This record gives sequence, structure tokens and C-alpha cells, in this order.
Amino acid sequence: MKLYSFFNSSTSFRVRIALALKGLPYEYVGVNLRSGEQGKEKYRALSPAAIVPTLIDGDVKLTQSIAIIDYLDSRQPEPCLVPLDAINWARVLEILQTIACEIHPIANIRVLKPLSSPLGVSEADKSNWYKHWVDEGLAAVENLLTARPRSAYCVGDTPTLADCCLVPQVANAMRMGCDLSRFGRVRTIYDFCTSQQPFIDAAPPNRPDYIA
Repeated sequence: MKLYSFFNSSTSFRVRIALALKGLPYEYVGVNLRSGEQGKEKYRALSPAAIVPTLIDGDVKLTQSIAIIDYLDSRQPEPCLVPLDAINWARVLEILQTIACEIHPIANIRVLKPLSSPLGVSEADKSNWYKHWVDEGLAAVENLLTARPRSAYCVGDTPTLADCCLVPQVANAMRMGCDLSRFGRVRTIYDFCTSQQPFIDAAPPNRPDYIA
């Protein structure tokens, strides 16, 4: 397998966590989002939307993180990141969709960059935009978590796709200076996950394209 990734991309981080949890070996190919490498013809041939990650596994090519992780679960079912139980799978979907659909699309580089140019939004206002939507989204996640019995991970005592999404989003929020003090369950799960070796192995500082 080959994974096209950027060390600081939360969507790429999701897939790296899944690969690490499953112990699947892969070739890492860095795609520098900061220099615009994702928009160049060579990479667009793999990902017409010019996004990361892209996973290549033989004749299979996938370019969306949730689709990739679902594929990895079918390829190697253990540990199972997509619960087979319908209720738990619905609970995982609630959390991951809150992150992947409600927070990430309006608080990532593809949205933040045009706010500066051509729209002329100040750096302070852009930061406030990011923090507002992260706060709204994580408040919803916190409510979902506190409505259920306490567990080590988002849903139950084993990692799921929800944790693969939560950890990168919280990591980005911390990097951007968001105040997470009121999200006790979110932070507890994040702290527990990031103490586990697969999450450590997948983290941005441990990628070959890491830029300090």
C-alpha cells in the first residue's frame, strides 16, 4: 500500500491512525500542502479534487479518509474500527460526521486561505472564524459523549472510526490556540488515545515530511 499524505493534514492523520491500529505496512509519500503540491498536475492525476490523503492498494485508489478507513476495515477486520452492532455504529457515525462534516469542511486550509485572499479577512478575524466553528462542533461532540456512559474511547472500550477523527481535530484545535477547557470528555479521550502507541506512531511529528 502507498499513502499520499501531509503530516499536518487531519484527514491524513485519521488514516494513519487506522493503519497504525491495524498494523498495516505502507509506503509514505508526502504531499506538501503549504507549497501547493496538491494542485500540481502530477498529483491531480491521482486526486482530481487535489486533496489528501490518497491510498493506493494494488488496483484500488481511494481519496476520502472515511472511505479509506472503511476499506481498511474490510481488508483487515481486526481491530474493527466500524462497529458491527447497528446502535454503536450509529453512535460512531454521529461523532465522526459532527467532526468530518460540521467542523472540518469550514475550518480547514481550503476555506481559511481564500478568507485572506481574495476576501481580505484579517488574520485575527480568520482565527476567530476557526475558533468559533471548532468550539461549536466540539461542544456538540462533548454533548454526545456526556450523554452516554463513560468509556475509554468515544464509543466503548476499543478504538473506532470516531476516535480516528476526534484525535486529529483536537490536535489541530490545540495547535490553533482554541480554548478546550470546557470539553472535559473530549480532552480525556484525546489524552488517553494519544498515550497509546498507534496514535503516537501516526502523529505529525513522527512523519518523514514533518516541518517543525
